[in-house]
Amino acid sequence: MNYKLMNTDQRNLQSKAIIISILLSVGVLAGCNTLAKKNNSGVVVARRAEIRSSTAVVAAKLLEVNRGDEVEILESVDVIDPTDNSRKERWLRVKAQDEESTEGWIESRNVMPHDVHENARKLAAEDKGIPAQAAGQLRASSNLRLTPDRSGNDNIMMRLDSGSSFEITGWKRVPKPKASETIESDVAPKAGSAPQPLAKSGKGGDEEKEPEEANELWYKVRLPPLISPAPAGWIYGKQVELMVPSDIIFYRTGREFVAWQRLEGDSGSIDQSGKGKDAAKEARPGSWVILEKSSSDQAHTTDEPDFDRIYVLGYDKRDQEHYTAYRSPDLKGFLPCRVEGTGENKTFTIRVQDEAGQLKDVQYSVYKDARGYLKIAAPGVPTKDKRRK
Repeated sequence: MNYKLMNTDQRNLQSKAIIISILLSVGVLAGCNTLAKKNNSGVVVARRAEIRSSTAVVAAKLLEVNRGDEVEILESVDVIDPTDNSRKERWLRVKAQDEESTEGWIESRNVMPHDVHENARKLAAEDKGIPAQAAGQLRASSNLRLTPDRSGNDNIMMRLDSGSSFEITGWKRVPKPKASETIESDVAPKAGSAPQPLAKSGKGGDEEKEPEEANELWYKVRLPPLISPAPAGWIYGKQVELMVPSDIIFYRTGREFVAWQRLEGDSGSIDQSGKGKDAAKEARPGSWVILEKSSSDQAHTTDEPDFDRIYVLGYDKRDQEHYTAYRSPDLKGFLPCRVEGTGENKTFTIRVQDEAGQLKDVQYSVYKDARGYLKIAAPGVPTKDKRRK
């Protein structure tokens, strides 16, 4: 009798264990489905794209989607390119967020997956609060990447159109890829985030005759939504033209302007509407702190300074002309530069490397003298003729 009771108890325990196991499995599966739904989505990166009834060339157009629209990704397939049997194109079956929840097919190059978009958002968050150090635009269509590396396709987010403008938050030099036959041209043939096979000839539209250097320059950029759903990324430096504001560009004297910020009013950042190829070059006259760098025939190094002189340009509103307010001695400076304060109580802070090789933040005070001219109080240098507040 006790033996039978023991077996009954065991059976009850086994039944409870099975029920608990089923409940846990259901919970895990529900969690997986939720995760899958979150990850199986994307955002349209093309300015305009079509959702079609199939992957065929003659497929009916079901819906036009625009840059920034979100879609749910249901499945993906690789389709042989009808014009080139050796090449495959990836297509996605998606569900749009229109009233009819249209389902159809779209080329994957037109969609940025959710996880890639999230990584771009994290990249942008790294520079939250850092003002634009400069502005730039593309000389030719180019890849926007998650990392400063063009040795492959895995880090490509999308293609940016020629003339796209953006804010520059920083830059760095990285070693050039060693295997020249695998180096990307960074002129993507089509817009999109899906990797596309490229010829290994190394012949691309952006490939100028490169100097004999072991390193290459990359810009970290911040982009307006109308240009890119990805808020930030990296662009190969050879593709970028710096957009020096029109009121200061003629004051370059032997050194290049690598960064600039206004000392009053707006920072002269890019036109967020995305309209006008050269919109960011237009700027009303004003006072600026400019970071300069000397030209050199020597090969660049990955640890070289971002700039080697500070140039402050004042603006006389009465005479409507600029004047030199301050030129620093040569130094080893690093970004970012931060302009802070309100009204006439402004400061700007940069990072400087001392003789011992240590980096330290150095703050400069901005003030006006008794005649109303802009002056700079450099650290360790006594000020003269400083106007009393």
